[in-house]
Amino acid sequence: MRPDWALTELERLHEIVDRRARGLEQLHSARLECSRGCADCCADDLTVFEVEAERIRRDHPRLLLEGVPHPGGSCAFLDDRGACRVYESRPYVCRTQGLPLRWVETNIEGLRTEYRDICPLNERPDHPLEELGEEDCWTIGPTEGSLAQLQAGFGGGLLRVRLRDLFSGPRGRGSRRSDP
Repeated sequence: MRPDWALTELERLHEIVDRRARGLEQLHSARLECSRGCADCCADDLTVFEVEAERIRRDHPRLLLEGVPHPGGSCAFLDDRGACRVYESRPYVCRTQGLPLRWVETNIEGLRTEYRDICPLNERPDHPLEELGEEDCWTIGPTEGSLAQLQAGFGGGLLRVRLRDLFSGPRGRGSRRSDP
């Protein structure tokens, strides 16, 4: 698989994620407090697969060369008002923030346990996550698997890149890779 093909497939995957996320945002509009400038979920030291880092490099070369990362403690790509400077190219994990999340883990005996989480700003005691149907939550797992397949085709391995390290200009660190 050629890298440009992987980036095209990544864009398609991001579009699919965005469509599903928009549906969940509409469904949960009464509970979601997320809006432009809300950056409570925009964590520092977030890592992404190289294929997602490459999309940001491709789409925002000037920012990465001349821009200054947001101060530590929050995502490097936030501007001074808390808005994302790479919003259209933002990684998968950023596209689902704030939504009700669910995932299933299987222990060594084969017992499956479902977990759920949501941004504390979006919790509603009168409508707990446990009462939501599976289809009313973003299920963690399938999209991550698709993303890992793209990464394997892009360059193999599951090495991840710190978003902050994408900056090569003032106070950036280049493109150092890290283990997952």
